[in-house]
Order: sequence, then structure tokens, then C-alpha cells
Amino acid sequence: MNRRRWLPCGALLLACVGAALAQPAKPLRIGLVGPFTGPSADFGIPMLNGAKLAVEEINAAGGYLGRPLELVIKDDTANPDAGLQASQELLKEDVVATVGFCNTGVAMKSLEVYQTAKLPLIVPCATGTPITTKYPAPESYIFRTSARDAIQAPFVVDDIVSRGWTKVAIFADKTPYGEGGMNDVVKALAAKNLQPVHIARFDLGVKDLQAELKAAQAAGANVVFSYTVGPENAVIAKGRQALKWSVPQVGAWPLSFPFFIEGAKDAAEGALMAQTFIAEPSNERRISFLSAYARKFNTKKITVPMAAAQAYDTVYLLTYAILSIRDGNLTGPSVKNALENMPRVYYGVTATHERPFSKDDKDAITSNMLVMGLVKNGAVSFAYPEDRTRNLFVQRKR
Repeated sequence: MNRRRWLPCGALLLACVGAALAQPAKPLRIGLVGPFTGPSADFGIPMLNGAKLAVEEINAAGGYLGRPLELVIKDDTANPDAGLQASQELLKEDVVATVGFCNTGVAMKSLEVYQTAKLPLIVPCATGTPITTKYPAPESYIFRTSARDAIQAPFVVDDIVSRGWTKVAIFADKTPYGEGGMNDVVKALAAKNLQPVHIARFDLGVKDLQAELKAAQAAGANVVFSYTVGPENAVIAKGRQALKWSVPQVGAWPLSFPFFIEGAKDAAEGALMAQTFIAEPSNERRISFLSAYARKFNTKKITVPMAAAQAYDTVYLLTYAILSIRDGNLTGPSVKNALENMPRVYYGVTATHERPFSKDDKDAITSNMLVMGLVKNGAVSFAYPEDRTRNLFVQRKR
């Protein structure tokens, strides 16, 4: 009699387990915020696409312990207020972390939201130095996988000084990005006992900088270091061309953007900028990424390759971190601790990440991972043949 009772109960148990297993696993939600429309969409869209590609690949491999990853996407339109609202909304979306921000000013206005909520934020694009220095590193929930301006500026300064270009004119916009970048360039020059011969500040949207360019020329500048993220870089280049002033233009990664290269056309030729990733099939990892991106988004060209590659790597790094949390305790402090103590090496597109973060260091990129990009024939290539060779081996953090 007991046996007869046990069999139906056992069958019912198996049926219940089977039904539970048949139910779709609850997605693991990750916030994604950036400028997917508006003036910064040229690098916001590649960031979005890079993240989507990573999620698709990770889900095909099983996601997080059988749970698929799901992006909760918010558009900040490159507007600080919109970014703040998007960040506040993400707190209500049950996300385990957020990947976000291309614009330094937008990021800075939202940092407190993540820090107060103890929700990890990983910044894949915005490079303003203060983003990861606003809070003491051990307590900070703000991580970054892009090259902060504090390493981009000295990297470029080292290069131009080696070329004998020591009379530097700085052209920086009045945003937090331009302000911070200008300060980083001034510090990098001071480390070499140099100071800029001219500094020009300007508002976003400026159409004419001839007066400032003439002043820089009169000051004896033999190189222009620009720190702005939009079409103003092209205004500077075309202004130099109009003056027939053939000094080089150098800068951080925005000189690789379409705003500059397509906006300035032949005036952009020869410009130099810091890069973490140049869209050339230099090794197996990059070939795989570029091929997968082209197939998924039906394009032969990524408008801003660095944004796509860094976002792609960021989603993988976050996944590697949370995969070390085997008990499913995906609280903010738990995810923060996992990011700071990643046990596995991630062989990425932009770098080989072995312990990219720690309790005392929230920036994954170091200067040895940078290469100098050169605008040549309307595209970004390696400025030095040795960098192309070195790039066959993805660099590790130093």
C-alpha cells in the first residue's frame, strides 16, 4: 500500500521538477546607458552594438549558469540630465550592474546614483580622468575599461616631444571633458619641463576658431593638441588649412571619430591620436570580433571601432566576474568584489585582462596597451610599423 502511494507521489515530484526545468530561466539583467541618438551617436551606436554582440555570444554559450543575459537599454542622448534620469530608472530595473557612458560630463552627473545604490558601473567609453577618482578606490563602485585621459595625454605628449614638437598649443572645449583633458596635457608637459605656448578654450558648436588659431601661430606653436569630442576638431583642422598653417594636429581618441575624419576630409590627414584598438585583423581575436560584428550588423566599417571593442570586452569582463559568484548572490557589493578579484584571465579584443581591477585600482587600461593611430587616406591606421607588429600580441596590464 505504501508502495502504491509512493509511486504517484514520485511521479508527481518528477513532473513538478520537469515542469520547473521546462520554464524559461529568469534573465540576468544588465543596464546599458549611452548616446544612442543625438550628437554622440557616432560612438554610442558602436558601443551598443559591441555590447549586443557580446551578449549574443555569451547566451549562445549558456549565459550565467543557464540564465540568459538581457540588456536594459537607456538612451542618454549625450545629455547629463537624460543620463541622470536613465540611471535612476535603471535602479528600478533589477540590474546586477550597468555598462555605460560615452561622455564624461554625462557620466559625472550620474556617478552618485551608482555609488549611493552600491550598484557597479563599468564605463567603456568615457575617458575623463575624474570619473574613477571621484571616490576613494576601495569604496568605489565605478570601474572603467577605456583609457583615461591621465594616460592618453602623457602617451601623446611623449610621442610629440620625441618628434621635436615641443611648442604646444592646446585647444580644449569648455565641457568637463575638455577641461580635464587640458589639465592632463598641461601636467604631462610640465613633467617634461614644458608648458603650452597658447591655450584656447571654446564652446561646443563653435564654427570659427580662426582668431585663436592665428594667436597660436603667432605664439610659435609647432603642434596643435585638441581636446574636444565633436565636430569642433574638424573646425580646428579646416581652420589650420585655411590659414595654410601646416602644423600637425594631435589628440586623444576623438580624432578617430567620423566627426573629425569625415568632417575635416583632407585637412584631417596626418593627425595622430591615442588608440586601444585599430580595426585591422592583426590577430585571431580581432579577426573573430571584426568578422562577427560585420555579420551581425551587416556593415564593413565600424564608425568608432574602439567604442565597439571596449563595450564588447566590458560585457565579457562583467560576465567572467559574475561567473565566479556560484551561489547566485548577485548583490552590488558581491559583484563589486567579484570584479576586484577576477580569478580567470579574459583574452579580449583590446587587451588580455588578468586581474583588470582591484580594490585599489578601478581602471583596466594601462599605457602599455595604447598605440598611436594615424589618419591616412581617410582611415585610422598604425602610426608606426612596430606598433602593428607589437599589436599581434594583445597586451596585459602593467
